[in-house]
Amino acid sequence: MIPGSFSYHRPGSVADAIKLLASLGEEARPLAGGHSLVPMMKLRLATPAHLVDLHGIEALRGIRRDGNTITIGAMTTQHELLASEEIARSAPILHEAALLIADPQVRYMGTLGGNVANGDPGNDMPALMMTLGASYRLEGASGGRDIAATEFYQGAYFTALEPGEILTSMSIPVPATGHGYAYEKLKRKVGDYATAAAAVVLTMAGGKVATCMIGLTNLHETPLLANDAAKAVIGSSLDDATLKKAATAAEAIMSPAADARGPVEYRKHAGGVMVTRALKQAAERAR
Repeated sequence: MIPGSFSYHRPGSVADAIKLLASLGEEARPLAGGHSLVPMMKLRLATPAHLVDLHGIEALRGIRRDGNTITIGAMTTQHELLASEEIARSAPILHEAALLIADPQVRYMGTLGGNVANGDPGNDMPALMMTLGASYRLEGASGGRDIAATEFYQGAYFTALEPGEILTSMSIPVPATGHGYAYEKLKRKVGDYATAAAAVVLTMAGGKVATCMIGLTNLHETPLLANDAAKAVIGSSLDDATLKKAATAAEAIMSPAADARGPVEYRKHAGGVMVTRALKQAAERAR
């Protein structure tokens, strides 16, 4: 199928985009990479009367570090993440995850802002943003506001974005020097969403885990932080018993859908395996 008819708008600034969205109301949708919206339009599951293309807004692009904070513009593509020396040096887990998103063609156009703002539980970056303690900058007709990634996701495709608002950037505290990280993703084929995926960022001291954050992808209607699983490994050397305890704690909060990727119990088990693998890999890198 092909999309229904719509009017196309290409603003040159964030202010112009916000004005357009405010004036056009509920019939308008912002367009970033388009990898979620355009397929929905082709299936007539989304029928916006207006598309507000954000590609002409240069202020929404770029990666910069200011002290201990990295700020990434919402229209920065996955390919640009992969090409960034700053990301490779300061937040390499984003580099690792971006390589696992779809394929090169998608990564050239797919944006980080679109990936995190859509609310799709299958997207890879939301759980990473939560794991890294990121915050999002939202801009609308009433002004700007910042919200923690952990507070942004409210349900499948349902976020804290208010009508007329757009996500303009993401800010990430730079992880501690020498931290360990890993993003482990099980998928059926190249380009597929995760059957289950886990992100881990940790630090080690004296051979034991000092700090740990664990995020889960596509194992609930929203991305998850597995806080109890992370607490279970603090102070341990990640022996087998501790790893099993952490995986069990992570599985306890999972509630994946039964779909073509497998039944619920299989996907939860796979999620536990991804947590175990990510913890081991992150600890090895930290050592």
